[in-house]
Amino acid sequence: MIFWLLVSVFVLGILFKTPWMKGKVGEFTVNIATSLHLNKEEYVNIKNITLQLNDGSTTQIDHVIVSRYGVFVIETKNMKGWIFGDEHQSMWTQQIFKEKHRFQNPLRQNYRHTKALEEILALPSESIISIVVFIGDCKFKTAMPNNVFINAKYTSYIESFQEEKLSAYQFDMTIETLNQKRLKQSFSTDREHVANLQERHNAKPTPTPSAKICFRCGKKMVLRQNRQTRQEFYGCSGYPKCRNVIKI
Repeated sequence: MIFWLLVSVFVLGILFKTPWMKGKVGEFTVNIATSLHLNKEEYVNIKNITLQLNDGSTTQIDHVIVSRYGVFVIETKNMKGWIFGDEHQSMWTQQIFKEKHRFQNPLRQNYRHTKALEEILALPSESIISIVVFIGDCKFKTAMPNNVFINAKYTSYIESFQEEKLSAYQFDMTIETLNQKRLKQSFSTDREHVANLQERHNAKPTPTPSAKICFRCGKKMVLRQNRQTRQEFYGCSGYPKCRNVIKI
C-alpha cells in the first residue's frame, strides 16, 4: 500500500513538471482570479478555445473575456525565475539560477489570436485587447511591456476600460459565435493543433519587406533608415499612431 502511494506521488511529481500541466495550472489560476475579481454578469470568461481559420490552420486561445467594454484575449504563461524581454524581441528568456531558456514572445503569440478573432467575429481591431498574464514566482528583470501582467493584476487593467465598445447585440453574438465556432474540446483536437503548430513552424518562408506585418496594429512594416546612424530597420506604416520598430 505504501509502495503504491509513493509511486503515485512520484508520478504526480513528474506530471506537474510537464509543460502541459504547467499550462493547465496557469489557466486554472487565471480562471479563479477572473471569477473572484470580475463581475460575472459583465464579463464572460470563455476558456480554452481552439479555432480553425480560413487558411485551414488552427489557433488555440487560453481565455477570451467578453464584455461590453471590449473582448480581452489572454495568453497565460506559468513560469518562475527571472524574465527578460521586450515587445520588439521575437524570443524572450527565462533564467532560473544559471539556467536560461528561450521562449516565443507571448505578445507576438497572442497577436495571432487577436487577428483570428477579428476574422471570425468581424469586430473592429480596437474592440479586441491583447493581454499576457504570467502566473507563478517570476519577476521581470527588464521593463515590463504594456499589456503584460503578473498574477491577478490584469483584472484591474480590464476594469479600467469603461467606454462601451460592443452593443448588447454584439455582446450576445460574440459569445454565441465563439461557442459555435470553437472546435470540440478533446485530446484529439489538442493533438491536431500541436501537429498544425509543428508544421507551421517547420515551414521557413522567406518574407519580403512588404510581407512583414506589425504585430501591434496589423499594418505593414516598411524598410526605413536611421538618419543619424544610417542603420536600416523596419518601421510600422501606421507611424506616428503606431511606433513599433523591428531592428535588423
